[in-house]
Amino acid sequence: MRKSHLIYWASGIVSICGIIFEVLFGALGSYILGDGVKQYTLTISLFLTGMGVGASISERVMKNLIITFIWIEFMVALIGGFSSFTMFGMTAFAPSGTDALFLYLITFTIGGLTGLELPILIRKANEIGVELNRSTARVLFSDYAGGLIGGLLFAFYLRPQMGMVKSAFFVACINLSVALVVLYLFRSEINRLVFHTSAAVVIAILLIGGLFFGEELAFSFEQKLYKDPIIHMEESAYQKIVVTKEQGDTRLFLNGSLQFSSSDEYRYHETLIHPAVANAESKENVLVLGGGDGIAVKELLKYEKIKNITVVDLDPAVTTLAKNNYHLLQLNQGSLSDERVQVRNEDAFEFLEKSGDWYDIIISDLPDPNNESLNKLYTREFYSLLRNHLEPGGTSMVQATSPVFAPSVYWTISETIESTGLHTANFHVDIPSFGNWGFVMASREPIKVEDISIQADTKFLTDEVLKSMTVFGKDEDREIVNREGEVVPLKPNTLIDPHLIQKYESAWQNY
Repeated sequence: MRKSHLIYWASGIVSICGIIFEVLFGALGSYILGDGVKQYTLTISLFLTGMGVGASISERVMKNLIITFIWIEFMVALIGGFSSFTMFGMTAFAPSGTDALFLYLITFTIGGLTGLELPILIRKANEIGVELNRSTARVLFSDYAGGLIGGLLFAFYLRPQMGMVKSAFFVACINLSVALVVLYLFRSEINRLVFHTSAAVVIAILLIGGLFFGEELAFSFEQKLYKDPIIHMEESAYQKIVVTKEQGDTRLFLNGSLQFSSSDEYRYHETLIHPAVANAESKENVLVLGGGDGIAVKELLKYEKIKNITVVDLDPAVTTLAKNNYHLLQLNQGSLSDERVQVRNEDAFEFLEKSGDWYDIIISDLPDPNNESLNKLYTREFYSLLRNHLEPGGTSMVQATSPVFAPSVYWTISETIESTGLHTANFHVDIPSFGNWGFVMASREPIKVEDISIQADTKFLTDEVLKSMTVFGKDEDREIVNREGEVVPLKPNTLIDPHLIQKYESAWQNY
C-alpha cells in the first residue's frame, strides 16, 4: 500500500506543478506579448490540447511505466524550469515573433508531458493491485485537487514573491524531487539505476544553478528590452514594475508599457489636469482614477481651492513606490503624502459602484484598454458611473490614447462618453516620448473651450496652446474611413460588446 499511496501523492504534486506551469506561460505571454486575455486563452487551449495528445500517446507505453514516468518528470523539470529564463533571452536576442512561437511550442510540450503522467500513474496503481475504478478515481481526485492548489500558489505566492524566472526553476525542482522519490522507492524494479540517478543529479545541478543565478541573468536579458538602465524592478500581484534612468530621464514601465518620461511628462500631466480644473465651477473635491505615480496629484496641489484629493489606484506596489522611491519623489514632490490626499488601492470600477461621494473634478488617468480588465474602464457602464459622481458644474478629463496611431480607439472612447449624456470636448498634444496623445473633457453642461483660462503655473500649457489642441488633422479626424472608402460608424464600447479591445490591438500592432 505504501507504493500506491505514493502514486496518489505523486499525481497530486505533479498536477500542482502542471497547473503552475500552465498559468506561468499565460503570465509570460501576457507580459511579453501583450493582450492578456488572448495569451491566457491560447496557452490554456494549447496546454489542454497537449494533455490530450499526451494521454493518447500513453497507451503506447507498454512496459517500464515507472522509468517512463521518471523521465517525463526529468523532461518537465528541464523544459519547464528553463522556460521563463529562455523566454526572456529570446525576447532580447531572437528575431521578432520567435518568442511567441517558442512560448506556444513549450506550452504544448509541457501539456503533452502532463497528459502522459496521469494515465501512466493510473496503470501503475492498477498494476500494483488497486482496482482500476479506484485507482482512476483517486489519481483524478489528486489531479484536480492539485490543480486548485497550484493555481492559488501561483497567484498568491510564487508570482508576487519569487517572480516568473525563480518560480519556474522552483517548480521544476519539485518535479525533479518527485522523480527522485519514485526512483528510490521503486529502485528494485529499475535497471541501470546508477544511470538514472546520475541524470537526476545533472538536472538538479542545472536547476539549482538556475534557481540562484537565473534571475540575475534574465535581468540582464530584460535590460536589453529597455533603452535605459533599469534602476528598479519588482513583480507585484498585478503587474511588473520597472523604473529606468539615463542622463536625468526617469521612465516608469508597467508590464513593459511606458507610463511617463520625466523629460516630457509635464506636457501630458498639464493637459490632463489644468483644463479640467479651469473649467470646473467648484474645485474643492477631486477624484483621480489611476495616477498612482503621484505626478497628476502634484499638478492638482498647485490649487489652494482644492481641499480633498482621492486617488484610486489598484496596485499598492505602485503607490508605495511613488511614496518612497527617490527618483519618483523628485518628480511628484511627495504629493501622495500631502494631508489633502487620500490613497485608495481599489479597482476604479468597483470604487465608483460603491462610493456615495460626489466630486467637482474627476481625472481618469488609467492604462490603455489593451485587455478585458482594463476595457471595462472604457465602457459606457463605467462612464455612466463617472457621470453619476460628477457634481453639476463639474468636469472630468479622460486620457484616451493616440488619435494619430489609433484614431478609431480615440473617437470610440469619445463616443462612449457622449453616449452617457455628457458633453465633450476633444484635445490632443504632442509628447515626444509617446507621440501625439489624446484627451476627452466631459461635463454635464456644454463646454466652451474658448472661455477656459489656465489658472496655475505651468511649464508648457497656455490658453492659446489649449485652443490649438482642439484642431485635428484629416488623419486624426472623427470620420474614420475604411479601405473601401466607406465611413465607419462609431458605436459605444460596452461590457456586453467590448469591441474597443480589437480596435486597440489592430491599431497598435504596427507600432
